[in-house]
Amino acid sequence: MSALQRLTQGGFSLGLELPLDNDWSPDGEARRLRDGRPFGVPDIRQQNALAILADQLGFRTLWLRDVPVYDPAFGDAAQVHEVFTYLGYLAGVTRDILLGTAAVVLPLREPVLTLKAAASVDQLSGGRLLLGIASGDRPVEYPIFGRDFDTRGAALRAQVAQLRGGRGALPEGIDVLPRPAQAALPLLVAGLAQQTPEWVGQHMDGWLAYPGTPEDHVRRAALWREVAGAKPYVSFIHLDLAEDPDAPLQRYRFGCRTGRRALIEELEAMRAAGVAHVGLQLRRNRRPLEETLHELAQEVMPVVQRAPAVAGAEAEAA
Repeated sequence: MSALQRLTQGGFSLGLELPLDNDWSPDGEARRLRDGRPFGVPDIRQQNALAILADQLGFRTLWLRDVPVYDPAFGDAAQVHEVFTYLGYLAGVTRDILLGTAAVVLPLREPVLTLKAAASVDQLSGGRLLLGIASGDRPVEYPIFGRDFDTRGAALRAQVAQLRGGRGALPEGIDVLPRPAQAALPLLVAGLAQQTPEWVGQHMDGWLAYPGTPEDHVRRAALWREVAGAKPYVSFIHLDLAEDPDAPLQRYRFGCRTGRRALIEELEAMRAAGVAHVGLQLRRNRRPLEETLHELAQEVMPVVQRAPAVAGAEAEAA
């Protein structure tokens, strides 16, 4: 079974977006100031242990972001470690959880080395890589790498063609090793990446949609189905899981604070809207992350990760 098939097995699944630190919570902010870390730079001392725990608890995917340089204007260092390097480490310390990028900024990277890095991670993980890609949205990064920001859309298309070809622009008789463990690396795109919806639907295996309400996803998923059929539609939630299971859902930008019962209702609504997988980001979470992961695994995942009850769009996506 491919990583893409595993992602949507059962019709719906939950994953986690790194970093695994609640540095945007009030307590996390206090720790950051005490440690002298810049805003957006998480404390990753427990991240490895929490990633292993997430694997053991049955979360479907760990999602990593590609943030090559720290820009205080953006204030977000993601999981700190370089994305492919850290994926290789995670491949060795986890067993079942899928490993996804959300997303690698292709126009900043050398195409053949990107292909080699991705294939290496896929081999080391036993075919667990989901290669999410993007065109990038931080203009400050492009001059650092000697790349042109305005032509990043065309650069992305060229790199996708090389990734699909499997060899890049190589001379005859030259190859890139290792080959991926999967028959083909699954490519998912964050947003539209400077492309038309039609191009994305034709060339990508899944869509990494920006966070939104279930109503937002109804509209977006309908557009995705028009151009991509039953290919997976994935999104994310910035979650602050309240200790009170009956706490009502309170929305904020990109996510919500909520008890688990309202969270289940939200996830069910997203599933009904056509979302096949949700990655949870816990940087705003006020409770200890280990405690939160256990509650999500024991009380939420058994409810929402089940086979679809009726035929329809969900069954097709599965």
